[in-house]
Amino acid sequence: MHMAQQAQVEAQETRIPKFPENAYRELKPGEKFVPMIPPNMRVPELTPRMFIFGLLMNVIFSVAATFLALKAGQGIETAIPISILAVGLSGFLLKTGRRASSILENMYALSISTTSGYVAGGTCFTMPAIYILKLNSPESLNIGNLSLFLQISLVPFLGAILGALFLIPFRRYFVKEMHGKLPFPEATATNEILVTGASGSTTQAFILIYSFIISAIYTFAATALRLFGDVFTTGLAHLKPVGKASTEVLAFGSTGLFADLTEKVKAVVSMGTGAYYLGLGFIIGLRYASIILAGSLLSVLVMTPLLGSLPLEQLQGINPDVKSTSAEDIWYNIPRQMGIGTIFAAGLISILKMGGVIVTALRQAFGVLFSGKGGGTATDRTDEDISYGAMFGIGLLVVIAMAIFFRTVVFAQMPNATWLTFVSVVLALVVTFLFTTVSAWAIAMISVTPISGMTVTTIIITAVLLAAFGLPRGEMAMLSVLLVGGVVCTGLSMAGGLITNFKMGYWLGASPKRITWLALGGSLLSAVLVCGTIMVLSYQPGYTGDNALRAPQANMMAGALQSFLGTGQPPWMLYGVGVVLALTMQLLGISPLAFGLGMYLDISINAPIFVGAVVATLVSKSTRNEQLAKARTNKGILLASGLIAGGAITEVLVNFTTAIDELSLGVKTLVNGTEKMVGKIMPFLDVSGRLVDAGVDPGDLARYQNWLGLILFLALCVFVYFDCRRAKPELGQGGHLG
Repeated sequence: MHMAQQAQVEAQETRIPKFPENAYRELKPGEKFVPMIPPNMRVPELTPRMFIFGLLMNVIFSVAATFLALKAGQGIETAIPISILAVGLSGFLLKTGRRASSILENMYALSISTTSGYVAGGTCFTMPAIYILKLNSPESLNIGNLSLFLQISLVPFLGAILGALFLIPFRRYFVKEMHGKLPFPEATATNEILVTGASGSTTQAFILIYSFIISAIYTFAATALRLFGDVFTTGLAHLKPVGKASTEVLAFGSTGLFADLTEKVKAVVSMGTGAYYLGLGFIIGLRYASIILAGSLLSVLVMTPLLGSLPLEQLQGINPDVKSTSAEDIWYNIPRQMGIGTIFAAGLISILKMGGVIVTALRQAFGVLFSGKGGGTATDRTDEDISYGAMFGIGLLVVIAMAIFFRTVVFAQMPNATWLTFVSVVLALVVTFLFTTVSAWAIAMISVTPISGMTVTTIIITAVLLAAFGLPRGEMAMLSVLLVGGVVCTGLSMAGGLITNFKMGYWLGASPKRITWLALGGSLLSAVLVCGTIMVLSYQPGYTGDNALRAPQANMMAGALQSFLGTGQPPWMLYGVGVVLALTMQLLGISPLAFGLGMYLDISINAPIFVGAVVATLVSKSTRNEQLAKARTNKGILLASGLIAGGAITEVLVNFTTAIDELSLGVKTLVNGTEKMVGKIMPFLDVSGRLVDAGVDPGDLARYQNWLGLILFLALCVFVYFDCRRAKPELGQGGHLG
């Protein structure tokens, strides 16, 4: 039997075509590119195995990506870990005597599953603002949970369809005409995993699985058992046993150097200790992590202490929203608002920089359209798109759905409802179309797209225009603008992700038409799962109050809406300072978006991401042997992906359990005549609560957890570094995964 299986493996390996040598470089005059699976070659493509795997990965990573976006303000690149798991499954099947998955099966499975990350990114940046602004309140807007779920699910789904439809005419330009001229870093990394793993190796999947387990145990110990803190700080350390009042104490005591820094100088340094932060930083890399941290250091350790020397009256003269002279309140209402201005300007700079690209791509797209050579008229599967007739029909249905939704739901009780609906739909279409090419180009160049900047730009433009057309200030106005922004944001995220899949399909020989249809189907499932996760997490830990999920981008959108359409007033001066900072960064050759995000996001997020990037740099420079260095880096990316997925999914499950506990409060049952509370799971697990009940001082326990969290996080960093050094040279074969 063993010999038979070995013969089967060898026979299959001989049938695996080689990856084309000219895939990553510009073609010479007269040279043609032939994909790995040529048009005349037939391999398994749309199979039950492919659909089941793709749907399963969509479910898992929709939840994980949603949580990570809400927790850290960063999206998760789902393509890399999913491709690793696909390769691992293929290898497992081969070793058990079954047919290994073809590379096109894996490609199409990615088309279904990677929408999890695209939809999560777009939705989490906007929809949680509904809860932050309390727009779900039945007293004000009469929105029930079912109605709200349908609304926030419909918005990202429609946005995803628009992003896909607007990208299709530009596909040939980005993928074919610019062959070898655009690097496509993420597409290259994912493609190398699929190609390298075509022989059926399970090594990569094994690394991902054990890092997932380590991260899950680590995260469970912090969030469920509460053995150590999930944030290290030099300021106020928190202890919040389940079902008990929160305890806050100075992390270093009430006297001494750090107490003076915290109380007098207003200089507070914090660092999250979650495993997913380490993984995220490893993948992001040192360049962008450094810029983000620099923005944080400027706002937290320079601006906030300088502002902290001013009396409260002068601080309120800068921004009336400042209520105290605490470091957190000052940072939140002044430097953080400058970050919003920086992000807004970064979005506009991106549009201006991409102006030539937009014009060129439009010229090519319309040239193909009027020549009759586009759409579904291609003669082979590797160059076929959805027909322009189908595109027009789907687009028309989306426009009609948006019009009905805005007219009958959003603007139903407002004067000029029809006119406001028309303006909203047109804005969503025009802005999504303009930003689609920007998003695709950014992904093709650096695998990073300024969705935050472009979305806040959309929010502000929409708010100003709708107000000019008669939209009254208030809750319904904020909800309507937010929904327009949600459509645009998800559309941009979908466009950026789909261009990656198109490029991989071009290299491998997949059908763009099938990639598009599978992505649209996957986006529907992702929209339901992502929005369901957002609603579950709104109960526990929530998006406002103590220990709430930060949802930084959604908070930014909420702040902009409150200023333009709510009871607040836009802090124009602070936005203006942010614009000046963005222009300065641009002139210095520094990413204004990354710098603005650093100013806007809490340093407790940016600091551990920077540490993870440092670990990645140390790993890559741990040897002068190029192939060994590549192998160590590749293993690190696998470890990082496992840490992200394991930590994110575990914390979502813990929060889901806590949400059940919260919802079951007050629910009682009679057992032998005695009333007993049901559904209390988390208090049973909470070690901190038990220690406090046993007489341990809460303040001392909070300081202990604060330090232990930092120590364990650094220990995890050391483990990742040395585990990467144990990488086998075979992991360096193929291409660079970073």
